[in-house]
Amino acid sequence: MTPLDDADVSTVLVVTAHPDDVDFGAAGTVAMLTDKGIRVVYCIVTDGDAGGFDRELDNGGMAQLRRAEQTEAAKRVGVTDLRFLGYQDGTVEPTLGLRRDISRVIRQVRPDRVITSSPERNYVRIQPSHPDHRAVGGATLDAVYPDARNPYAFPELLADEGLEAWAVREVWLTGGQTNNHWVDITATVDRKVSALKAHVSQIAHIADGIEQFVRGFLAANAKAAGLPEGSYAEGFQVVQTA
Repeated sequence: MTPLDDADVSTVLVVTAHPDDVDFGAAGTVAMLTDKGIRVVYCIVTDGDAGGFDRELDNGGMAQLRRAEQTEAAKRVGVTDLRFLGYQDGTVEPTLGLRRDISRVIRQVRPDRVITSSPERNYVRIQPSHPDHRAVGGATLDAVYPDARNPYAFPELLADEGLEAWAVREVWLTGGQTNNHWVDITATVDRKVSALKAHVSQIAHIADGIEQFVRGFLAANAKAAGLPEGSYAEGFQVVQTA
């Protein structure tokens, strides 16, 4: 599948379930996009308050910390526009309400490309298939088609908020088994690692090995993509929607 040329893309919306999802899946690509002057916006469905290991920060403290970590991580790859939807971590379902909330952001941002998680379970590597990831991926695809582009879907978005329908041109899925597009992020891999290291609450227990781990799977991606030895790549399944 041939994706849109970045020269034809002005805005990209990234929709994820948790803080840090984008940094594991696509931060190197995001850094390349922002370097090209492309506007990138993050929409994070939950605050990730069920994650982390410092349980002294329950009762809202973890949510606040993870928002701050994601905000800092985003800055490291050139993103300053973040939208947090505030859903409860660990209990996300692809409901009509979630579809409406994501459709709202799509109509606000009006992206050419949306990056989100695969709604399919990955049987090769289970970690990307967290139930929240699959729910957000499915709801986002439904928001892209048909909801956001259909003026008769969630009519209150137009009637009450003045948000006109918007057709996203393509979706890139992360974390699936059927990647059909690879992005060479060798030039931005250091910034991806830096973004991941901003999520101290999530990686403190593996801080000494996180960079080696990340570079390992990115190198494997590059090999699968046929890139030269020493390269790093992120993989996506590109879905045409136009």
